Parts: sequence; structure tokens; C-alpha cells
Amino acid sequence: MTDEIRSQFPLLTRMVHTTRPLVYLDNAATTQKPRAVIEAIEKYYLLYNSNVHRGAHAIAAEATTIYEQARIRAAMLLHAALPEEIVFTRGTTESINLVAESWGRTHLKHGDEILITEMEHHANIVPWQLIAQRTGAVVVAVPIPESHVITLDVLEPYVTERTKMIAITQMSNTLGVVNPVRDICQYARSRAITTLVDGAQAILHTKVNVCDIGCDFYVFSAHKLYGPTGIGVLYGRYDQLNEMPPYQGGGAMIESVSLTNGTTYQKPPLRFEAGTPNIAGAAGLRAALEWFGTMKMRDIHKYEQRLVKRLVDGLETVPGINILGAGASHTALVSFTIQGMHSYDLGILLDEQGFAIRTGHHCTMPLLQHYGVESVARASVALYNTPEEINLFIEAVHRSLRMLQ
Repeated sequence: MTDEIRSQFPLLTRMVHTTRPLVYLDNAATTQKPRAVIEAIEKYYLLYNSNVHRGAHAIAAEATTIYEQARIRAAMLLHAALPEEIVFTRGTTESINLVAESWGRTHLKHGDEILITEMEHHANIVPWQLIAQRTGAVVVAVPIPESHVITLDVLEPYVTERTKMIAITQMSNTLGVVNPVRDICQYARSRAITTLVDGAQAILHTKVNVCDIGCDFYVFSAHKLYGPTGIGVLYGRYDQLNEMPPYQGGGAMIESVSLTNGTTYQKPPLRFEAGTPNIAGAAGLRAALEWFGTMKMRDIHKYEQRLVKRLVDGLETVPGINILGAGASHTALVSFTIQGMHSYDLGILLDEQGFAIRTGHHCTMPLLQHYGVESVARASVALYNTPEEINLFIEAVHRSLRMLQ
């Protein structure tokens, strides 16, 4: 199965540094793209390049169909009630900024609280800080517990009568742990608290049903799901989206414009899609979702868990290893430090041997501060990685350590 899948990803066959076969273990940053996605983008530009929702000619109608079919596929992936609950953005970051700005400026006032956690990506911290500064609201962060997982029991003591929004990651991009967002969102709903779930990491590794989770908003980026960069998805419950003002102004999002009588706006989702959208990205996203839809999530999860177990077991043989979130269940990624070795130095040494990993703070500075480190190395897997690659990676880590001794 893995050989058949790998054959669909052209980049995985290339060499780096002239003679080194590439072993790509930076999938939490971005996944590689199958031929189906690359060809869908090429086909759009070859045959359908036109703007959407405005032209009266044939290719404009065809481009609009491609664009809206991508919306339908995204709604199917998330089990949304309506395609109109899917807004296309540039990615997870813009999706969260859209909600923070549009929902926040109409719902937040001085003294209100926005509840996040210490493990959030900066994209789920900074937008809330910005809207808090403008509205007088307060950002409250739930500390990471010893279990490394934000359960409802951990979060509930930080909820007050002033809590208006809970914004939480479903899966940490640094720890690899999965938070029980369904429990949290159901609890929040019972207290009339709005919720946003950052699904950027989880969408690749777990089945998502936004109606079952009970969240008001769910966000992810296409490029982490074998799709192209520059396009992402914001799911919003339609009643929430319908009462939110536009995030940006321009073409396509208007119903009518008058210099004397003001402007009226389209209904969601077009209200939030000002200007010419990333139509080629939508074509690629649609292809990625169709390609990914041929896989069984249960089989993907089982296979990736086997890879991660091998990764953790192998890393535990490395002298001076410290795995962040040790003892927790890691999904698809492992972050670690090695005593006496800076993660950047490790990354350079591994790169010279053909291994692509991520090093640094992973846009989770508060999380790293919690664990008392400034920089970590992260290896992350996808369904095209193999057990043999994991074995080679562990050998390369040992070899790198010996180089510095």
C-alpha cells in the first residue's frame, strides 16, 4: 500500500545535496502533494482560467463550478450541515483572524474573556490578543497539565461568567496530543459560550464531524491535507456567520453599492470572500479532498500510530533524549531535545544526510516556555512514510550525536 501511495508523490523521489535520497519528516509543517492535486491545478490554468461568480461566458461558469464543488467537498469532509457554512480563506491563520475580527468586534466588550490554552499555535493566540486590545476583552490561557492534554476537567476551572469564546487546538503541532474538543464544545454550548477549534493538525489524522463536535467554528489549511498552499477553510455555523459583518470589503462580497444609500452585502459565505479568490487553490483542494477521500481514516490512523511508536521507541535509545509530552499518546509527530545539542545543529546535520525535519519554536513559544526549552526538533509522519525511513532516521540521529562528541 505504501509503495503505491508513494509513487503518487513526485517530490519523494528526488535527491538533496546531490546524492542524498530525501526522507521527508516535516509533514506537520506541510504535506507533499500527489499528482492528482498538481494536475488539477495545471488543468485549471490550461482549460478553465477565469474569474468566478461574475462572467457570463462558458469558462467563467466552468471555473465557478470547480470553485463551488470544492466548497461542497469541504462541507462533506467536515460533515457540515450546509455548503454555505464553508468560507474559503488563505489558510488557518486568516480563518482565525476573520473570526476574531468579525465575530469579536460585534460580541466582545470590556472585561469579557477569551479562553485559550498554553499549547496554542501563535495563530490561535495573536489574533485574540489583537481583538482584546481593541475591545477591552482579556485573553486567559489554561496551563498545560501534567497529562499534557487539555481535558474538560483541566479547562473548566478557568471558565467564568465573563467567558465569551473558547479557542482551542484539536491537536498540538508541537506535542502531538489530541484534546477532547467534543467534550469542551458541548460544555461550552450548554453555557452559551462560542467555540473555535483549530484543526490544522488534526484534519489529516482524525475524522472530523463538526456537528458532532458541536463547535461554532472549525478551521484548517489545505496544504496540511495534501492540498496546495494559499487556501484554507473556515467552517462556521450558519447562524453565526449570518450575523457577522464582513471581514474585508471589495468585489463579489456585495449585494449592492451606492455612494448615497450605502452598501448591502451578500449572504454567507460570499460575504467573507472579497475580491478574486484562489480559484486554482480551490481546484487543488477539491482534488486533494477527493484523493484523500479514497483512504480509510481508521487505516491511516493505525498505520501512522505504528510509525510514531517506532519513532518514539527509537528516540528513547538516544543518550540525553528528552521527548516533550513524554508518556502522552503522540499522534503523527514527536518533538524532542538532546542534552548538549542545539536543535538547529541537529537539523543541519540531519539535512546533510537527507532528512527533512523541523527545528525551532514551531510558533508555540508559550508551550516551549512551559517546558523550559527554547528550541526543539520535530519529526512528523504522513501516510507515505515507511518504517524503513524511521529506522534510517534513528540511525541518523545517533550518527549526528557522535559527530559532535
